Amino acid sequence: MLAAVSTATFMLLLDVTVVNVALPGIQRTLQATFIDLAWVIDAYALTLAAFLLTAGSLADRLGRRRVFVAGLALFTLASLLCGLAATPLMLNLARAAQGVGGAVMYAVAPALIAGGFTGRERGIAFGISGGVTGLAVAVGPLIGGALTDVSWRLVFLLNVPVGVLVAAVMLAKVAESRAGRGPIDWPGVALLSSGLALLVFGLMRGGKDGWGSPLIIAMLAGAIALLVAFVRVELVRQAPMLDLGLFRNRSFIGLSLATVAINAAVYVALLFMVLHLQNTLGYTPFETGLRFLPFTLVLFVAAAVAGTFAAQIPARALIGGGSLAVAAGFLATRLAAGSPWTELLAAMVLAGVGMGLFNPARAATAVDLVPLERAGMSSGISETFQQGGVALGIAALAGAGNLGPVEGLNTVMLIAGLIALAGAAAGFALIRSRITAEVS
Repeated sequence: MLAAVSTATFMLLLDVTVVNVALPGIQRTLQATFIDLAWVIDAYALTLAAFLLTAGSLADRLGRRRVFVAGLALFTLASLLCGLAATPLMLNLARAAQGVGGAVMYAVAPALIAGGFTGRERGIAFGISGGVTGLAVAVGPLIGGALTDVSWRLVFLLNVPVGVLVAAVMLAKVAESRAGRGPIDWPGVALLSSGLALLVFGLMRGGKDGWGSPLIIAMLAGAIALLVAFVRVELVRQAPMLDLGLFRNRSFIGLSLATVAINAAVYVALLFMVLHLQNTLGYTPFETGLRFLPFTLVLFVAAAVAGTFAAQIPARALIGGGSLAVAAGFLATRLAAGSPWTELLAAMVLAGVGMGLFNPARAATAVDLVPLERAGMSSGISETFQQGGVALGIAALAGAGNLGPVEGLNTVMLIAGLIALAGAAAGFALIRSRITAEVS
């Protein structure tokens, strides 16, 4: 089960980064416009972020294995359609479907791990899963460069045999688990998914279209209205999809703030580092991926170690300490014109250590904060905060690209370091040492 879930998670996260490398080939083959190419990225990110909590909550009611396999099937079929796409519209619609399937897998995976392991083994399992997450982010350009040298279609078609294999393992080897057959909160599903979709899209496009654009203002206002309506609906339903009582839990608040902060900091900083290596220093995508291997290896080792000793180390130490390591690496990095890529090595290594400590602890803490029968709901909202952090970071720091290649990267590293520092403060101050004592 752990191998199947980790492989599926690796596959879906790989598609977040690897597609960037394939864009020039897509543009040439499909005669795509700039807007078409933007939607190749945005369609996937949008549906991925919008359906995480919905998927996790539905899995608790309908069965986690069943929902996970359904999401995997949708992701695999959509990948096939992406690989066979003859027009930009077909590709973008398939990418949106890919994001829905990816949201299901991403949200349900921590609940499956929590249900399949206990005690020290659970910590190790989350450590392995967290390492795989970082591995997918780091090696995306490397794999993308190798595949697109043959054809950009392989970026998507490679998911098909992997998806079929993972589905076979899940159906043959993994037992079903669910919280019960309570009624599905359809009003909550509709309000939350549409509200998050408008919010994430508004954040992603605000920097490009202008925050004063009538379209962006309308989207953000609509998102706020829908999310307020969602909260009001959840307060009166007997079986809500989101337990709002979690927001009275100080550890949950600390975990959520730290999750938003660390993802806003790390993923935007990594994006600017990749752009610097390729656009300023002139490395190919494959060469860029090789230079990110220190980040990858350190992250994987740190995640495995953190998972192994998770039962002995308080969650606040792993989450706060991981955020602090990220902050230290970013704040200590300042480039000058002509600086070699090795000037980024300290930031890469400390970010790898920090994310290796943070990721397993975040996933494990999210499911430890609730009874096991609500694990899907809790992991879904935790993954939603994670993707929301990425969207907020991109919205806040995208303008730094206009400052010039070196100044822009320095600005991003400074602001990202301060954001990670705020996440560390939230983790240390709000997360209690003994999470399980708060489960009611």
